[in-house]
Amino acid sequence: MKHENRPDETAPEQQTSNANAMKALNVKTKPISGLGGLSGKLLLLTILFVMLSEVFIYVPSVANFRNTWLMDRLTTAGVAASVLTQTNTVAPRFQEELLEATGAVAISLDRQSQRSLVAMKAVPLNIEFEVDMGKVTPWNAIMESFRVLLYRGDGLMRVIGAGKMGDSERVDIVIPISLLQNDMLAFSGRILALSLFISILTASLVYISLRALFVRPLQLLTANMERFSEEPEDPERVLKASGRKDELGEAEMRLAAMQQVLSRSLAQKQRLADLGLAVSKINHDLRNLLASAQLFLERIENVPDPTVTRLAPKILATLDRAVGYTQAVMAYGKAQEGPPQRRLINLSKVVEDVADVLGLFEGSEIEFVNAVDPGLELNADPDQLFRVMMNLSRNAVQAMEADRSDLVVKRLVVSAEADKGTMLIRVSDTGPGIPANIKASLFKAFHSGSKKGGVGLGLAIAAELIKAHGGQIHLEDAKNGTCFCLQLPQT
Repeated sequence: MKHENRPDETAPEQQTSNANAMKALNVKTKPISGLGGLSGKLLLLTILFVMLSEVFIYVPSVANFRNTWLMDRLTTAGVAASVLTQTNTVAPRFQEELLEATGAVAISLDRQSQRSLVAMKAVPLNIEFEVDMGKVTPWNAIMESFRVLLYRGDGLMRVIGAGKMGDSERVDIVIPISLLQNDMLAFSGRILALSLFISILTASLVYISLRALFVRPLQLLTANMERFSEEPEDPERVLKASGRKDELGEAEMRLAAMQQVLSRSLAQKQRLADLGLAVSKINHDLRNLLASAQLFLERIENVPDPTVTRLAPKILATLDRAVGYTQAVMAYGKAQEGPPQRRLINLSKVVEDVADVLGLFEGSEIEFVNAVDPGLELNADPDQLFRVMMNLSRNAVQAMEADRSDLVVKRLVVSAEADKGTMLIRVSDTGPGIPANIKASLFKAFHSGSKKGGVGLGLAIAAELIKAHGGQIHLEDAKNGTCFCLQLPQT
């Protein structure tokens, strides 16, 4: 018999990882305000885009203002010149009034081949621009408008256009460029002031609307995330969706679902950590008790009694396995399972040992059938394979024992067959079967639901041990009861 004095386990590492995860969630954020926040950026962008739109409105507007301004001067001069020239002589007083009304330096009127000087204040010498209103195009008007706005000096502008008193009349006036430039600058100032007013008004309305519709809900989401991160295991801190039917409503629902999953996951991890801590506390005393029982059995083993001689080795082997189980539970709590120590074993004898430990001898209310060929061999870890078979068989026995009726057939059958380098082991029973609602999470830890008082580790440990052997375990469809199938490589 072997006796192992393994060192006591410390508190499970799961508690440390769980605490680290909670610290990672609990990240304090500073509220963003002013122009650096989303609201401030939204306000500035709205003003910028409205002003940019106003630029595209201003450019044709200022060109149209220039054309209208020049046509007004030509019309005034043309009408007055047509009336005054009817008398062939124009009084100096009327000339001065006409020049003052139009702002021109010189005005002349062309009637077919006859050209008449209507009024002149001074001889126009420094003419910088010459504009024929009959040949003005939109693009030309825009270019000339900006030339006037950017002009620096005291030059003159000659403007020629059709008169209003007859199609054959053409009016020719000379005006200071500064006169048109000042009016265009005043017009630009009014446009700028109006654009600023519209921009600020529009930006304010957009800001208020979008803040209420988007920014404020985002701030509430952020606040909930921060509150949830302080204590993610508290289900009361899970976001309660507002029921919105837009993208933010979808984000709220997804965040709430994620928080619920995370909260349950952390609670489950904490449960695992608590379990590991509890096992670590009782592990030392339990193994001491088992070691004492081993010593007592070794003394009894020398008693010359056939029954004692037959049962004592099996009881000692069972105690050795019990000591190993306490260590295995601790290893599972730390997500560390020892690698398989493979040996060539007789599969039928492993099944017989399981039946002996479970007390499935003659006279038991549960019929046990070992359908494994006595000569069938498998390369596997004997202790780990025994644990797997023990967990599956114990679950089957407990499920069938729950039914107290003598009329129900209670049978546990273990069979095996070799198939192309793979060993197929089936553990089937005639119990009530496994509820459909737990089949999806059957091999997950702490998802026991088929028996009262179950911890939910047996199948999870079995699946982990089979996977370590390079095999698989799955639940097969069975007409009656439950059937688990183990697939293990033979070599």
